[in-house]
Amino acid sequence: MTSLYSSAVVLAQGQGLSTSPLQTFITDNIVPLLLLMIAVVLLWIGGRGDNAGVARRSIGLVVGLAALGIAVSGRAGDVGEFLASLIIG
Repeated sequence: MTSLYSSAVVLAQGQGLSTSPLQTFITDNIVPLLLLMIAVVLLWIGGRGDNAGVARRSIGLVVGLAALGIAVSGRAGDVGEFLASLIIG
């Protein structure tokens, strides 16, 4: 019971508490699983002969993957500046 109490005290003081292990887990495990699921769904839709449906979903997929890449890379500020320079000049 003492070790549980001391662990709670350490966490309450803010020592050693971060979200980097969760971010690593999501990047290493959940992102590839989502990509695999998306690929299977696109192949399944394409197998039914709905090529327009595959094209519509692929465009949404590209936009979603771009947003995911920006979020995971940690360079959202640089990407925002680049997109703003495309509009402003």
